[in-house]
Amino acid sequence: MASKKLRRVGLSQDLCDRLSRHQIVTCKDFLRLSPLELMKVAGLSYPGVHELLRVVSRACAPQMQTAYGMKTQRSSDLLPPFLSTTLSALDEALHGGVACGSLTEITGPPGCGKTQFCIMMSVLATLPTNMGGLEGAVAYIDTESAFSAERLVEIAESRFPRYFNTEEKLLLTSSKVHLYRELTCDEVLRRIESLEEEIISKGVKLVIIDSVASVVRKEFDTQLQGNLKERNKFLAREAALLKYLAEEFSIPVILTNQITTHLSRALTSQADLVSPADDLSLSEGASGSSCVTAALGNTWSHSVNTRLILQYLDSERRQILIAKSPLAPFTSFFYTIKEEGLVLQVLPIAGGNCYYGPDRSYFRTAKGQHELANDICPDEIQEIGSCSKSLTD
Repeated sequence: MASKKLRRVGLSQDLCDRLSRHQIVTCKDFLRLSPLELMKVAGLSYPGVHELLRVVSRACAPQMQTAYGMKTQRSSDLLPPFLSTTLSALDEALHGGVACGSLTEITGPPGCGKTQFCIMMSVLATLPTNMGGLEGAVAYIDTESAFSAERLVEIAESRFPRYFNTEEKLLLTSSKVHLYRELTCDEVLRRIESLEEEIISKGVKLVIIDSVASVVRKEFDTQLQGNLKERNKFLAREAALLKYLAEEFSIPVILTNQITTHLSRALTSQADLVSPADDLSLSEGASGSSCVTAALGNTWSHSVNTRLILQYLDSERRQILIAKSPLAPFTSFFYTIKEEGLVLQVLPIAGGNCYYGPDRSYFRTAKGQHELANDICPDEIQEIGSCSKSLTD
């Protein structure tokens, strides 16, 4: 990939330092220059520059790989293919937990536990492999200033009291979580571009961005001409970088997203004139013709590999849905949030506490969701269950 650092393509340290003084750091920077320009900055002959161009081009160009080769490579990896969530039923449905080498999105309304989930996964990633962890560091990009170090320690102590029984272990875990507060799109993108070196130097085994939508929706008003195109371009760039990091280093990437209002079919043609296949906000009085869906539109929706939806059922009950996954069917569970983070619940509800299968509308009646819809944050959320298909289309 063009964003790969020149230090990782086999060039000598002296040459990398010389190129770095001219702000030539990545393969993209190198390949944008002409042979004559490279001869000048590198101090090499034309044949030498020609050979360097060949090496750098081959290093960043996509390579063919067979399915057997991929299977063999994954089998030989020392790290586990999944990061366990320690929620046994969810892990079982996902075939092990949050998949390494892919993007997992956590979406839902405010206050449903997205940041709690991210903090909990930060603790789990630092655990030894024999406890289901990755025994590595965490790169946590916080765009909403929602991260709490106190909450991280509380989850660690409450979820694993026997392991975190000393101050030293708590200090070690908290020192492995590297927090970056980035409040603009440019800052987030620059941080993602620098993560490759962070992953290598700090032994990062999990990347978290909480949240992707926060900065994007602040800076790009899709009602203004040209903004939708620029926003989709930014999201495509961000997703490509994150997928590269996930696949190159075989690590999980967890992202949080927000919700937005989604128009009904009756208004779809009208909406497409303004912002096709994207998130829109309805004016007052149109609530009967809408439901809510994950923000950022189709461009982003197709970029993530797995989508988990956290949502309210009532003041005490919440539900986690596997809405998109290459491994798991549509599945729903009940959960609550305690001192130790997210905890799955077993509730006396007709039809069972979870549903496995392809029918995304089933959980509405099996769980009595249609009866609860009017009680779920009526000022913000409109019948979450009624648009479950929109969430995964």
